[in-house]
Amino acid sequence: MNQTPRILLHNTETASLATTLRAAHPGVEIAECATYESLPNALSTFRPEVVYTVRFAGTPGYPRGALFNDDGPKWVANGGVGIDHFGHWEPTKTTVTNAAGVAADAMAEYIMGVFLHFAMDVPGLTSDKSARLWQARSVTPLKGKTLLIVGLGHTGQALALRAKAFGMRVIGTRRTPRPMDNVDRSEAADKLHTLLPDADTIAITTPLTNETRGLIDATAFALMKPGVLFADVSRGGVVDQTSLADMLATKHIKGAGVDVFETEPLPIDNPLWGLDNLILSPHCSSVFDGWETASFQLFLDNLALWVAGKPLFNIVDPNRGY
Repeated sequence: MNQTPRILLHNTETASLATTLRAAHPGVEIAECATYESLPNALSTFRPEVVYTVRFAGTPGYPRGALFNDDGPKWVANGGVGIDHFGHWEPTKTTVTNAAGVAADAMAEYIMGVFLHFAMDVPGLTSDKSARLWQARSVTPLKGKTLLIVGLGHTGQALALRAKAFGMRVIGTRRTPRPMDNVDRSEAADKLHTLLPDADTIAITTPLTNETRGLIDATAFALMKPGVLFADVSRGGVVDQTSLADMLATKHIKGAGVDVFETEPLPIDNPLWGLDNLILSPHCSSVFDGWETASFQLFLDNLALWVAGKPLFNIVDPNRGY
């Protein structure tokens, strides 16, 4: 059994987190840090065994070096899912966990919303309403359509469940394929190109790793059938956004929803802004009322295991990137 550790909370607002933590673990030593710049000093003076941290000001300038130096904490609990801002670390020295699964339902519903938006021709209906134009339009039911999920993790599985409720056929990729609930066909990641031509809708839910960087490139887009619907909630860098813009401009992709970008905030001169068949959101598909509470509760559940000397869950492998 581990003694109750010293814990550093790193977020823009930590007072409520500290209160919740003390209620769950009375007597715990807590320090709070609300900026990137002050984290190195907080680590060196407080010397915590555990750090709960949120990437609250983007990736540039994130003080990852202070977390993973020789005197860093034993456990770094990431309040989000993506860990690309951590770079590489030595897992025998530092255990890293993330909040995988906390926002899976919200992200799956975002994707289904994108597909319904275009399948029901909401843009056309909205345009007609603005013009006070009464004209018949056709809709495209999702029932019977094929959904390809690139990355059958927490979000991918939540999406598969919802797609099945709409009567869709679900195929997908994962690092190690296996039979899965609500998935009709699961293939290894290197079989992606054989699946792309079969899909009516495509969702990108894979983490950003060395293997997935640039995964959806011009070649992959060319394999997609004309009129496909597309959604990306992965990480900026998985999808070649120049090729995506070209495919949207030519209407090869009928409509898309993109929540993640190679550069965030998206530069105002990026051509994606001007595409009328694109839903563009500022990396918020995982942001819902109560997500921070849910993420911190997951950390508290893991902390109880840590204190009891039991294995943690959601441990991230730096070599895989998730």
